[in-house]
Amino acid sequence: MAIDIRPLQESDYDEILLGWWKDWEWQAPPKDALPREGTGGLMVFDDEEPVCAGFMYLSNSSICWVDWIISNKEYRKPERAECITLLIDSLTYMAKQSGGKYSYALIKHEKLSKSYEDLGYVKGDSYTSEMIKTL
Repeated sequence: MAIDIRPLQESDYDEILLGWWKDWEWQAPPKDALPREGTGGLMVFDDEEPVCAGFMYLSNSSICWVDWIISNKEYRKPERAECITLLIDSLTYMAKQSGGKYSYALIKHEKLSKSYEDLGYVKGDSYTSEMIKTL
């Protein structure tokens, strides 16, 4: 087993990520709603098997958004948690290297929230609605 991480590539959205969102029965975000048309993030691998991916948005403030974490539903090895932690930590580092002073994430999944907390994220206010409007 060799855990590795790399930047997202153009083909990852169509060939991997859309399938993962479908497997988890989540609505996939449109490619143009993701940073750099779906390449503004990272993907973690166990040898050649893709395990998880996520994105890092820049803003016009000191806040970066580290989110849209998605994983291979079929990957059920014990290393899964390690891969997700590596992903979040690496995206957070990317945010800091990009000039961010704060990293924001919007999370509904309890285990994923725990992964963020373990890396020093602090829970903010609980929200009740996620609002999005296509312009």
